[in-house]
Amino acid sequence: MTVPAPASSLSIGFLGTGTMGKPMVRNLLRHGFAVTVWNRTPQRYAELVAQGATAAASPRLVAARSDVVIAMLQDWSSLEALLYGPEGFARALRPGSLFIDMGTDPPDQARELARSLAQFGVAALDAPVSGGERGAIAGTLSIMVGGAEAAFERALPIFNALGRTVVHVGGPGSGQAAKACNQLVVAVTIEAVAEALALAAAFGADPAKVREAMRGGFAASRVLEEHGARMLARDWKPGAAIKLHLKDRDNVYAAARAAGLDLPAARLVFERIEAFVAAGGGELDQSALYTLLDRGATIS
Repeated sequence: MTVPAPASSLSIGFLGTGTMGKPMVRNLLRHGFAVTVWNRTPQRYAELVAQGATAAASPRLVAARSDVVIAMLQDWSSLEALLYGPEGFARALRPGSLFIDMGTDPPDQARELARSLAQFGVAALDAPVSGGERGAIAGTLSIMVGGAEAAFERALPIFNALGRTVVHVGGPGSGQAAKACNQLVVAVTIEAVAEALALAAAFGADPAKVREAMRGGFAASRVLEEHGARMLARDWKPGAAIKLHLKDRDNVYAAARAAGLDLPAARLVFERIEAFVAAGGGELDQSALYTLLDRGATIS
């Protein structure tokens, strides 16, 4: 087993300092890592530079300066463009370095990326996260990691600075598959909670009291806890915009196709989410799916 290097000996490059990336970089700095940052909008990393990060003018410069490069980007097309497009940094990665994709991307693309970077002598991990902005700020993310065991052990000090639950789930692509599983459960459970609270209200029971009762039984979950509370309060301010589930849908379907598996509950829920987004609710919190059921709730 590879012995993880001390934090001070690893130079980290970080691509993408948005809602999730910025607090993640802040936690890396807090744990003593040297971090070089890049974002397409430089204003987004100005605060991090003031806190000790080093700015780079391009992804290629980040790659050239770093032992480990982390990407936290919006989607696969954004990452692919940076890797192989005009600004492509794949060939600028140092032989022997490590690349970690912590965004949510298709599992099959993660496998292909690992094969591609191996040609340059670079190990790759797919390590998407769950926990949202709150978890990124607190350093309590759940991190699902796919890739070689040796690469995982090398990255473990980094993951421990960012998350509370860090699990190596298998080979390349497995981390993204685990995130697809996570998002499938979240989407289906949000729909189940919405239906349960709507049923309670329609029958004449107090939905808040029904939720309180369910919290003490097998129906208890973080979705019931957090999103159930949002539904009762009609609070649709986005923690995570529901439109993001459409990317999750694509990743779930890609994994299911590769496995030859039908997912009927997921399919039905994602159809409802797609209709909700098409009706103009895409920027609202995912708990706003309740508005399709509750006559007292509105999308606005």
